[in-house]
Amino acid sequence: MSNPPVTGPPETKSTGFFASMSSMFGSGRRESSRSTSPERLNLEGVEVINPDGGKDDAAEEATKGRFKPEERDSFFKMMKSYIGADVTSLVTLPVTIFEPMTMLQKMAELMEYSHLLDKADECEDPYMRLVYASSWAVSVYYAYQRTWKPFNPILGETYEMVNHGGITFLSEQVSHHPPMSAGHAENEHFTYDITSKLKTKFLGNSIDVYPLGRTRVTLKRDGVVLDLVPPPTKVNNLIFGRTWIESPGEMIMTNLTTGDKVVLYFQPCGWFGAGRYEVDGYVYNAKEEPEILMTGKWVESLQYQPCDLEGEPRPGSEMKEVWHVADVPEDDKFDYTYFAHKLNSFDTAPRKLLPSDSRLRPDRYALEMGDITKSGADKSRLEERQRAEKKTREAKGESFKTKWFDITEEVATTPWGDLEIYKYNGKYNQHRAAIDNSHNTDADEVDHKSIEFNPWQYPSS
Repeated sequence: MSNPPVTGPPETKSTGFFASMSSMFGSGRRESSRSTSPERLNLEGVEVINPDGGKDDAAEEATKGRFKPEERDSFFKMMKSYIGADVTSLVTLPVTIFEPMTMLQKMAELMEYSHLLDKADECEDPYMRLVYASSWAVSVYYAYQRTWKPFNPILGETYEMVNHGGITFLSEQVSHHPPMSAGHAENEHFTYDITSKLKTKFLGNSIDVYPLGRTRVTLKRDGVVLDLVPPPTKVNNLIFGRTWIESPGEMIMTNLTTGDKVVLYFQPCGWFGAGRYEVDGYVYNAKEEPEILMTGKWVESLQYQPCDLEGEPRPGSEMKEVWHVADVPEDDKFDYTYFAHKLNSFDTAPRKLLPSDSRLRPDRYALEMGDITKSGADKSRLEERQRAEKKTREAKGESFKTKWFDITEEVATTPWGDLEIYKYNGKYNQHRAAIDNSHNTDADEVDHKSIEFNPWQYPSS
């Protein structure tokens, strides 16, 4: 029997260890009979998929969802002209489909289970190190299944987080067109650096999201550098039907220091939910031989077990759990985890919070408080000011200058295109050190909510 392939799903057996895995890009990825035809809805460009149903359930599914019929039809008419386009920054959307969080905060959500990276750093076994690190990368997908859209950051907007696992986290919106963010986090065990850029394709009632970004984790003890390539994501039933999210395809984490890697396969959803949430794969050594198999559900838990060269569990070994989802609030309006609520809390904010911080956005805060009207008005006002600031810069012949991240000459190649890389410049460490070393205690008494949101004016370095 040949080794399990590195570039495709493990070989399927009728009695094998793994369930059947479908190809992400093949024409059979989604059965056509699962979808409504345009004629059945009398709408062009509409595909409705019931994740819990079969071939006859799509038409009924189309009548469900968060929109009232008149809102749904109006929204589709507005969006119809964008079918086939990248709508990352082209469309102004109503706040009724938003969650009270920005994309910069969403980036920080990957830190919820950061203790797995701590374990990876402490681990001497190079393959178990990848088990811990890749489980950390999978863990965020429980949060990513939320169907609400986060706010697009204003150019120059930031987000800071402390008081979690000894981590200092900072992200900054470094470009508006195209939208790009950069992030940096570190504690005693690891550093995390990301340049994030999304590419989308609107398909009528769904949208494909391609993570055109680069994520690097450096484990401090041995200086090991890990590179992460996540799978693309598909948001189904965006307008008609109940919105749901899947990320069919492969996640690859590579140890750039040794050549070892993990390849995990997120299965697409089949009829009646078959395969939904399931993820399976292997840790491979530098010779592309399997060392450890991994399996589980990204909404529940992940397990691992040593395997032989054919990918089968080693005799005498046992399956062990490496990660499971933490308890979550019941009936939360936005399906937030406890950690997601911490991201909006000022309890995770440092002293002298930057006035550009996402927590201070009036539209985000108004939505959190349930004031849809104020949130919409504040969102429009911020977007108008952003356009005005751009015109002012152009009139002066100036360009926007990032504060905490510098653009480099490096261009990374990703599965979905080339990406210019931003690098953390270290100024934030100096900024925080100056605050921590100051004897001014007044900062501790400031009500953060009284600070006016201002992403266009930074404190001096």
